Amino acid sequence: MPFLPLSFFVAFLLVILFVGLVRAGNGVGSRNIPFLALILLSAFQAFLSGLRWGYDIVDVMYVAPVGAAFVPPLVYCGVVRLVHKDDRDFDWSIVTHAVPAVAIVTLLTVTGWRNAIDVVLPATFIGYAGAILNLMRRGPDALRKTPFESALPVYRALVFAALALLMSAALDLLVLLDFSWTQGRHAAGMVAIGNLIALVVLSIAAAVAVQGRDSSEVEIEAPAADEPSDKETLAAIQSLMETKHSYRDPDLNLDRLARKAIIPARQISSAINRATGKNVSQYVNEFRIAAACQLLAETEKSVTEIMFDVGFQTKSNFNREFRRVTDMTPVQWRSHRANPG
Repeated sequence: MPFLPLSFFVAFLLVILFVGLVRAGNGVGSRNIPFLALILLSAFQAFLSGLRWGYDIVDVMYVAPVGAAFVPPLVYCGVVRLVHKDDRDFDWSIVTHAVPAVAIVTLLTVTGWRNAIDVVLPATFIGYAGAILNLMRRGPDALRKTPFESALPVYRALVFAALALLMSAALDLLVLLDFSWTQGRHAAGMVAIGNLIALVVLSIAAAVAVQGRDSSEVEIEAPAADEPSDKETLAAIQSLMETKHSYRDPDLNLDRLARKAIIPARQISSAINRATGKNVSQYVNEFRIAAACQLLAETEKSVTEIMFDVGFQTKSNFNREFRRVTDMTPVQWRSHRANPG
């Protein structure tokens, strides 16, 4: 029976993940091509890892570092598409993200200074990880284009992606030290297992972000001559929730909310955070949960029907937010309401 490295199975599963996302329509709807490309690249890298450490095909060492150099830029580009209000200027500069890969190709083919790759790659991973964490410093509110329903899981996934990049950089440095101290006695195991874990974490994070359905429309934030106070901002947002029921929009995100309220997105985020200690997604989702509780108490609608009525699209997100607000699941809440004793 032929030997098949674990890396090949991982590569196969990542391809299935990619196909599933595209067939579900999430890839097209979100337009987040960098994350989809990341999943395919991860599958390719896993396949190369299987060739190198499963069959001892040394020639892949000239290809794998180039592919690895594209991983951090793809993660960063995917994050930028969820954070920036307008990425047209970013599209013009995207070529600059190929610099690490070009540098590695140059080191391999022109200078022959292959040992420098052991410095360039970790530095690239660390640099991009830092840039991603910087983009995420405002928490879920940084994800202006991600619907409030999925902002928290997408935020967590992106933070994990940045940590996976740091883990990969640390692994490269450990392998370098292993070659210095033990002539690479443990390198094969560390690379094979460590890289697979990093690739899987990055791919799952990309899949979660792609399913976050960032809005495909261009949101225009109206300038405000006089920025409203926190009290005025909260009153405007509360009015949108209570009178226009804006929370029912499943694709409601920070940019869209800012356009509806004619208030800068950053002011909305800051005002809600200062006044309530919550991020905008939590604030909006609490209106959704309040409406869900009312429907659970006053109607015979199913939990799924109510979930859609109040603006949620997935049971996992609905149940997570419902439990956060009420400490119960929707079914438990309805049962407790019917039988309070």
